[in-house]
Amino acid sequence: MKPIWIVDDDQSIRFVLEKALLREDLPTRSFTNTREVLAALELAADDEQQGPQVLVSDIRMPGGSGLDLLDKIKAKHPGLPVIIMTAFSDLDSAVSAFQGGAFEYLPKPFDLPRAVELIRRAVDESQREEVAEERMVAAPEMLGQAPAMQDVFRAIGRLSQSNVTVLITGESGSGKELVARALHKHSPRANGPFVAINTAAIPKDLLESELFGHERGAFTGAQTMRRGRFEQAEGGTLFLDEIGDMPFDLQTRLLRVLSDGHFYRVGGHNSVKANVRVIAATHQDLEQRVKLGGFREDLFHRLNVIRLRLPALRERGEDVPALTRHFLQVSARQLGVEPKRISDAALAKLAAFSFPGNVRQLENICHWLTVMAPAQLIEAKDLPPEVMAAAAGAEAQAAETAAATAPAQAAPQLSPSLEREAAPAGAAPEAAAGLVGASSWESGLEIEAQALLAAGRTDVWDALSRRFESRLILTALANTRGRRIEAAQKLGIGRNTITRKIQELGIE
Repeated sequence: MKPIWIVDDDQSIRFVLEKALLREDLPTRSFTNTREVLAALELAADDEQQGPQVLVSDIRMPGGSGLDLLDKIKAKHPGLPVIIMTAFSDLDSAVSAFQGGAFEYLPKPFDLPRAVELIRRAVDESQREEVAEERMVAAPEMLGQAPAMQDVFRAIGRLSQSNVTVLITGESGSGKELVARALHKHSPRANGPFVAINTAAIPKDLLESELFGHERGAFTGAQTMRRGRFEQAEGGTLFLDEIGDMPFDLQTRLLRVLSDGHFYRVGGHNSVKANVRVIAATHQDLEQRVKLGGFREDLFHRLNVIRLRLPALRERGEDVPALTRHFLQVSARQLGVEPKRISDAALAKLAAFSFPGNVRQLENICHWLTVMAPAQLIEAKDLPPEVMAAAAGAEAQAAETAAATAPAQAAPQLSPSLEREAAPAGAAPEAAAGLVGASSWESGLEIEAQALLAAGRTDVWDALSRRFESRLILTALANTRGRRIEAAQKLGIGRNTITRKIQELGIE
């Protein structure tokens, strides 16, 4: 990790922070004035690893103020978190620092554990931004030869010199944030920050503060003034994901910002001007939400200046092979292993899969294959259970259709996988041996969970539960040749439950 740069002419402040951060395994580098910092940044320009992860600076120092240093750093390094240290008498200056893009301010004398916690938070933010930038640089923004994706690419190109508000629609997991990042990267605001927020993932009572910030004392626990996402995105792009889930009262505040470019922090009395381009995204039908009274019609029209529809992966099956090879390469790099190859037969099964989770699901499958496939060449039999179950269900349905259209012919035989699934409890040992990992599926589940946790996923419970339920239902449907009521009886659940689960899990 890159070091934390500490800038203060007071040797005791530098010493205390250095020791506290080193105890947390955070490397440091100290400076006594702004001239030294600017000179060091120039030397580090050719090697990013020599630059700072976070910069902590005092306001008042001989030879230049911390606010001047902040302005110069933000001009060349907009993504670098800067924490301003200030005496209580300088609080007005510290507040003005937020207009210049400071991450946070630290009043002196400060509580050392709180200072370390604040710096740790800034480090986490910096590292998240680095990972996002690395992904954007190391990999193509988006892949796709399908006509629907080519339409999206052309739209991004036509919007490259525009600051117009864009509404991106598409199913969950189809890559709406990638489109938003591409719109930002190819816009006049490319040098400014790209700030993303999922409005559905933040509790209603915290979302207002998260978007607009708050003043000190605005509510219990608001010990300092905090900038919201609109201020963090100053001069750049703010991506509002899942805008359809935004609470109705906050929609009014958002409409005001889009209308006149001003807003108030929570508990604030002075308006703040926002120079931000807004890109919104949703998987919902906003017109229907407007009709039902869940979304403001005037806000919808403000957002719906330009609409881009992102196709689901099942609508562009010809892109599955290229995306699969790309994600296998990415997974191999993340895990530090040799990239695996995939056979044509396995690719054909993947291309025929409906991908209810869209591109995100394909990416997860490729990560699973990188960990779980036993050989360097991925065969069809190595594909994850949900893909195999769907393929078996499709085979069974095709066989049933063939039997119905050709009654004079012999009844179609079950595929080997379905024969094993349909084998009675008292079947011979050689038949029972074909059951899916009966003696080791718990180990497989543990390995899969470890892989997802190691990848930094925060939805492991939901992801594995959905796959587990999908596998059970698809297997039961394959066993009953698609008859839902019979499948529900075999699983020991109600018919309403299986119908609801099929809809929730996107099972076709």
